[in-house]
Amino acid sequence: MNLIRSLLWFPAVSAAFLLVGGCSQEKPLPTVHSVDLHRYLGKWFEIAHAANRFQRADEQAVAEYSPLSATSVRVHNTAHDRNGKTRTIEGTAEVVPGSNGARLRVKFGGFAALAPVSKDGNYWIIDLDPQYRSAMVGTPDRQYLWILARSPALDPATLKFYLIPSFINNVTYVREAGKRERWLE
Repeated sequence: MNLIRSLLWFPAVSAAFLLVGGCSQEKPLPTVHSVDLHRYLGKWFEIAHAANRFQRADEQAVAEYSPLSATSVRVHNTAHDRNGKTRTIEGTAEVVPGSNGARLRVKFGGFAALAPVSKDGNYWIIDLDPQYRSAMVGTPDRQYLWILARSPALDPATLKFYLIPSFINNVTYVREAGKRERWLE
């Protein structure tokens, strides 16, 4: 009975947080002008991320995007820990109309499917290397942020370039799975 009650109040509490969070006076988070979804497909390694409640400290994530249609992709995320254990989650991402591919609505299965997704999207491509070798993505409320690259490492100058924006707090650098250093407090 408690589980049922918990599941029933979760959407209401989530909606309340979204409404309160949506009242911010901050300028909207900028995104890149456009993204070629076909070029964005493939494997992306997590280089850094803002601390969050669903990623463990000893894990490094790998995201793989494959085409479903001209405006949607299959999302396969795998988290690897230092002991060789993996966790995976599957989902889909749809391009937000009018965003030129820079904003997506990502939905995952399982309990993650209970989280509401804004019509404006929850995966915003904030910066993207012209050759699609590295990217910075986040959520419009600035609560979540990832720095991604096509290889497991990113040169220090490029990483520093991504860390400069003022809205980033508490970003954890991933040198290799399970070994992290604090870059910004």
